[in-house]
Amino acid sequence: MAVRVAGRVYPFEFKVLEQTGPGAATAQLWERGCADGYRSLGEPVHLVAVEFSAATRNVAGLEAEVA
Repeated sequence: MAVRVAGRVYPFEFKVLEQTGPGAATAQLWERGCADGYRSLGEPVHLVAVEFSAATRNVAGLEAEVA
């Protein structure tokens, strides 16, 4: 999912922690070059990785990086 707001672009990746392991969402954003498609807009791109826990049914991890 990607959100474009206030002159910035936020591509999101969502993962279930127990199925993929920690850091998988961030790794996938970089491996697939999720920021590349938005660079031509000339707006800052912030990659957002969200990991959910199936056990607690809550957000277990959240990372954001400028790409």
